[in-house]
Amino acid sequence: MAVHEAERRAMARALELAAHGPRGINPQVGAVILSPAGEIIAEGWHHGAGTPHAEVDALSKLHDGDARGATAVVTLEPCNHTGRTGPCAVALIEAGISRVIYALDDPGAMSGGGAQRLRGAGVEVEAGEQADGARALIADWLTALRLGRPHITVKWAQSLDGRAAADDGTSQWITGPAARADVHRRRAEADAILVGTGTVLADDPALTARDGDMLYEHQPIPVVIGSRATPADAAVRRHPHEALFYDTDDLHSVVADLHERGIQNAFIEGGPTLASAFITAGLADRVLAYVAPVLLGGGRLALTDIGVPTIAAARRLTIEEWVPLGADMLAIARFEDDESDDDESDDNEGVR
Repeated sequence: MAVHEAERRAMARALELAAHGPRGINPQVGAVILSPAGEIIAEGWHHGAGTPHAEVDALSKLHDGDARGATAVVTLEPCNHTGRTGPCAVALIEAGISRVIYALDDPGAMSGGGAQRLRGAGVEVEAGEQADGARALIADWLTALRLGRPHITVKWAQSLDGRAAADDGTSQWITGPAARADVHRRRAEADAILVGTGTVLADDPALTARDGDMLYEHQPIPVVIGSRATPADAAVRRHPHEALFYDTDDLHSVVADLHERGIQNAFIEGGPTLASAFITAGLADRVLAYVAPVLLGGGRLALTDIGVPTIAAARRLTIEEWVPLGADMLAIARFEDDESDDDESDDNEGVR
């Protein structure tokens, strides 16, 4: 049965509600309950680990019997296991829900399977509605669950001809104030910000997230990777969070350790050597490329060798959005093979 227009609007609303929830070990999930006439009768979202899931939060706002024959619209497949809370699939069945529409399958080996349980109880189920929006919202949680590492965004600023700096090494400022403000806002959404020791020694970055002259309330943990020593008076040592230093070239061990520390979203800030290394290692999930309408020429490229010997071996990306920022343009792209690792989730236990 096709998804109705009222149900599409309900999913868009569920995605808005999901964003109210905190990022953490559990995904952000939103739910909307529609009456048989297609009217919204309840809304909910997941408020954090240990609290009722979005479906149960929405059902709690109804009187007994109000959900009978209703439709539940949820951004993630209702869970099918008992953890700190009971199975949402069972709660929906017991409430008398007759139809469930969800955006994304739950990849957890323990928490998945809710759709099958619902269908087994005679509930009509539709999957995949506005899946891209749901995936973007919980991309870090999905990556952590599937791969046991943070979701990694590689950012760089470049000239129109692909240079990250002029031949003398100067790079401030390639982009304008609108693009720089956007970078800081996105830094504030990350759990950690990673740079190489070369960037620390050349630019002495503070690695903070700032709104003008003020620090954002949330600050990413600064991470420095490389074998060269960081000076005692480096700006990164004055960051609100104690910096993490990794004297290694093994990026897989770095991201595994970050995952163990609870970091789900990492922002690769620079420079070209570190950005290229993460891409080469297959550890990059998303790219933010800020492009300024200037030409620099020379050899200081935004990326170095990423292991592409021929055009056939090019790393393909899907553009998710083009964002104008003053005179500059931001390209947001994800690697096309992001979903190829779904089968690796079999041994992962969901935490919902």
